[in-house]
Amino acid sequence: MANQVEVFQNEDGSLQLAVQVQQESIWLSQSQLAELFKTSTDNISLHLKNIYQSGELDENATTEDYSVVRQEGKRQVKRKLKHYNLDAIISVGYRVNSAQATRFRQWATKTLKQHLLKGYTLNQDRLTQNANELEKALLRVKRAA
Repeated sequence: MANQVEVFQNEDGSLQLAVQVQQESIWLSQSQLAELFKTSTDNISLHLKNIYQSGELDENATTEDYSVVRQEGKRQVKRKLKHYNLDAIISVGYRVNSAQATRFRQWATKTLKQHLLKGYTLNQDRLTQNANELEKALLRVKRAA
């Protein structure tokens, strides 16, 4: 899958994140994780350190360095910035103590429950915006039935 960027926005529109989509996962930097869960990057770093030290996740399997271009004064600087995949995002989300992280846990639990009970999960907004994907999904359902 080619490198792709999706924009995530929460229900009230107060949070909008550009999310890397690659290798069948989404990828966020520590600053994006902090923004997502409404906490500090120090807190995110502490949780990630504990996740990796405890062996809950393998750091090499859940991190990827991406080149990021930043404006520093009048010049643009290209740097490698570590990003974390969905496994790490979920693990951090279950450790952070904030209202936003609680909403994330509620959403994750609801989505997982829906998937387990129905056998599938649909992203209504994405399917509405892309009729071609909807047609492909319907074909997959028909073939499976």
